[in-house]
Amino acid sequence: MPVAGTLTRADLAESLHREVGLSRADAARLVEQILTHMCEALSKGENVKISGFGSFILRDKGERVGRNPKTGVEVPIAPRRVLTFRASQMMRDRIVAGS
Repeated sequence: MPVAGTLTRADLAESLHREVGLSRADAARLVEQILTHMCEALSKGENVKISGFGSFILRDKGERVGRNPKTGVEVPIAPRRVLTFRASQMMRDRIVAGS
């Protein structure tokens, strides 16, 4: 796993290959299946909670008025659904301990 930078699907699959002993192909397939399952749940409007890691939460934002910072002109912003991530307390504690 990289010390700094971005963790990728390939990194996750490689970690499964090394630590669990799955073949590289099976590890990559498992990572894809998990991510696909999470995406499908979110697209159906379900939140995704991974204990000890965090929650992916869908939130509906109402219509509001925004302002173009360059011109100052007010512009309506359409209602939309946004995805937020909230880290679990265990994850927050690990992040603070690691810094």
